[in-house]
Parts: sequence; structure tokens; C-alpha cells
Amino acid sequence: MNNCELSVQEFVDVLDTLWPRELAEDWDAVGLVLGRPSASVEKVMLVVDITLDTVNEAVAEGVDVIVSHHPLLFRPVNSLVEDEVKGHLVAALVRAGIAVFSAHTNADAVDRGTSESVGGALGLQGMTPITPSVTSDAGIGRVGTLPSPVRLYDLATQLGRLVPQTAGGVKVSGDPDQMVSRVALCTGAGDSLLDHPEVLASDVYITGDLRHHPASDVQQARQLGRGPCLIDVSHFASEWFFLDGVRHTLQQDLPDLDIRVSDIVTDPWDFVVHPG
Repeated sequence: MNNCELSVQEFVDVLDTLWPRELAEDWDAVGLVLGRPSASVEKVMLVVDITLDTVNEAVAEGVDVIVSHHPLLFRPVNSLVEDEVKGHLVAALVRAGIAVFSAHTNADAVDRGTSESVGGALGLQGMTPITPSVTSDAGIGRVGTLPSPVRLYDLATQLGRLVPQTAGGVKVSGDPDQMVSRVALCTGAGDSLLDHPEVLASDVYITGDLRHHPASDVQQARQLGRGPCLIDVSHFASEWFFLDGVRHTLQQDLPDLDIRVSDIVTDPWDFVVHPG
């Protein structure tokens, strides 16, 4: 037992100071979504996704709280029968007494959030949000400048070394030898920002889940002399990176807790085939 016992609700109060709920998008589902607020917390696991594998890991390790980036119950659920995925997950978590807290777009928006963590690791300077929040200086995405211009290939390689390896790797649209300096980035799925003025004014845009047609439009616009190069990284990998910073912050604030980042890769793709 910890010297100073902490309840789930007290832990949630700490998390709410890191990721204020008012910064979440209206459509989002954040906060404590499962668990007993009065239960005690000793062991915490940080994940991007709550999946069968990460839940099994949490149960095996005796975790009290899972803090996830992606919400467990994001879309409406009409049934929780155990032979369906959501029902199986919820039942397993309830049986094990594991609480679940999710910080999604509010964790994207804050300082030291998902995008700013990646930007900091890449060395971006003078970072500002792509879309500022109306209530604070936070916001979605980041745009900043590298200390000195680098080749597009070298920037993509640096990014690939920062994030977990996934089947899809790091995909790039642009001349590998082009020098880039101004970088826009949005972790997760960011093609909704492709036509944002801050993105269009950048040399390269780093994001994930880019669809064919929007990416093709940017590629063709670049051939006409406008628009950024593109770096497309796994949705999971781009958001996993910030979890270690979260672990460090929480461990400083709550040194009695056992906090770890799951190393399970929850990217949904297992392999790619390159026919010979």
C-alpha cells in the first residue's frame, strides 16, 4: 500500500489539471468513463488505444487505472454483450476493477500535448497552434521552424526513429532532397487541416491517416508551385510518442504511483506486401 493512498477521483483531478476538459472538441468523449471514483490507485498504465491486448496486459499486471488517448466509448454503443468487442472490453475491465480515463483532443491542444511533444523532439522553435483555442493559448496542431534547414528525407528519417515501428512506416510526398525549414504538424488524423493557411505556408506537413484524394490534391498543387511536402506517419505512432512525457510529469507529481507506458503496438496493420 502507498504511504499516501490516492483515490481514483483524486487521480482524475490531477489529470484534469493536465488536460482541461474545456479544451476538448464538442464531439469528443473525455474524462473518467469507467470505474469507481472511491477506489484506490497504485498502478497506472498509459496507452494510445484500449484494445484486447492492452486490457489483457493491464489485467495481468494488476493495473488500477488505464489512461488512454483514444476514448474507450467514442461512438454510441447500443449493446455490451461479451461476444462483441466493446462488451468484451468493458466486462474484462469491470471484472478486474480497472478504471479508464481518456484524454483525447484536450491532450492534443495543451502545451506538451501530442503535437507539441513531437515538434519538440524534432527541434521545432517558436511553436504555435495551427488552430488556436478560443478560450486559451492552446489549440490543435503546431507550426514551428527548424533551427536550420534540412533535407526532407533527413527529417522523415529523424521522425521514423522517434516513433514506434509500424507496418506502414513513414510515407513521404515530395523531393527527398528538398530543403525544409517551416514545419506544420498534427498528430493523429490531420487531413482536415490540409487547406489551412498555416499548413499551406509551411515547407512540410507531418500528420497521419492521409486519404488518397486530399493528399493527391496537395501533391499536384505543389507541382504548380504552392503547397507543402507531406509526411504521413501511423496514427498510433504519432500519438504514442507523448506518453513518456506524460509518465514523467505524473511521476514527478505523484512519486508513490507505479506508472508505465504500454509497449504494445496498437496500430491495426500487421504487415505490408511488396510483390517482387
